Amino acid sequence: MSFEKINLIKPIQKALAEEGYTIPTPIQKQAIPVILERKDLLGCAQTGTGKTAAFAVPILQILYNEKNQNDKRRTIQSLIVTPTRELAIQIGESFSAYGQHTGLNNLVVFGGVPQKAQTDKLKAGVDILIATPGRLLDLMNQNFISLQNIKLFVLDEADRMLDMGFINDVKKIISKLPAKRQSLFFSATMPAEIIKLAKTILVNPVKVEVTPETKTVDAIKQSIYYVAKPNKKALLIHLLKDPSIESALVFTRTKHGADNVAKVLNKAKIHAEAIHGDKAQNARQRALNNFKTKQTRVLVATDIAARGIDIDELSHVINFEIPNIPETYIHRIGRTGRAGLSGIALSLCDSEEKAYLREINKLISAPITVVEKHPFPLSEWVWENSKQLVNKEDFGKNKTKKSFKPADHREKTRKRSTGKVWTNRDRN
Repeated sequence: MSFEKINLIKPIQKALAEEGYTIPTPIQKQAIPVILERKDLLGCAQTGTGKTAAFAVPILQILYNEKNQNDKRRTIQSLIVTPTRELAIQIGESFSAYGQHTGLNNLVVFGGVPQKAQTDKLKAGVDILIATPGRLLDLMNQNFISLQNIKLFVLDEADRMLDMGFINDVKKIISKLPAKRQSLFFSATMPAEIIKLAKTILVNPVKVEVTPETKTVDAIKQSIYYVAKPNKKALLIHLLKDPSIESALVFTRTKHGADNVAKVLNKAKIHAEAIHGDKAQNARQRALNNFKTKQTRVLVATDIAARGIDIDELSHVINFEIPNIPETYIHRIGRTGRAGLSGIALSLCDSEEKAYLREINKLISAPITVVEKHPFPLSEWVWENSKQLVNKEDFGKNKTKKSFKPADHREKTRKRSTGKVWTNRDRN
């Protein structure tokens, strides 16, 4: 099915053709007709399924068809609330691209930057507003934004809103919306609290679920490298020395970790930049633009910062640290293998992360391929002085042997009396 068969208006068809869009994705096929029928929608779709176009295209068509040519004053008719600045910017770019021939305009507002440029545009008049919760509430409290004319409301990445602690802010925003409106609710996962929130927003919604949350993108080749934690950076450098890795998004759990990994990579002559919530907005956007234009080969990111990254030809995702939430793994690797292309996901797993990996394997219902041949195999390393990992060949050359004390209490109780030096194979 082509976009032409979804009964889209000519200005939008023209814009989609210019953007190179010909065949809608599954969520677009299902969601666009539902939204055009003016029904509420509950969409369960992971990152990379094309859900932005699934709501942006019909919103533009509805507003275009209902546009009052005699009304010279623009008022906010559609509101999209999303958790991160990067994702808000990306959604704004999509509305601009798909709506370039409609005469409709949009504005993105988010925190971390001076508000004057945003408030000046609000005063001039806006049709579609894309916002992060904090800045939206702030501008509402200052009377720069009124939601009384909203016809279409979108809550995007609802589960990430929950993770980031924005749910109360979202409830405050919803309380200011007109009772009569069309609401669209999108979430990659559906935990109980998100389902409860959806019920307060939606009226007789049509549910669209194109990719079950437990299913990993089939086009992605997944591999796992078991490696001792102190050797992760060395293994990452080794992997990135491979020129076939054209671009790589590397995930860490913490902001400090992202900065540290980027620093190590640059020291090894691998051009990398870090992106996370503590970076200034202009620095984050510059790093993202450099990565998109391939000026930067490696982008090191935390999960929240990476949620808005949309790059069609990203060749590799590398989990420098295994996420402790299985669904997060699916979201991470979903950054590659997009738009029908193949992708590769590599994960570096130390001893303490094996429990996380077991949960991931349960979720995806398939074991991830283990790469045994690499320069830093876990079984080749032993603990010396309970602190330092050294190669077996060098073990005991410099310091007195002492027993390693593992973090797991049960393991410690079981092996306490042996008095032997444990290898990682023993430990695991």
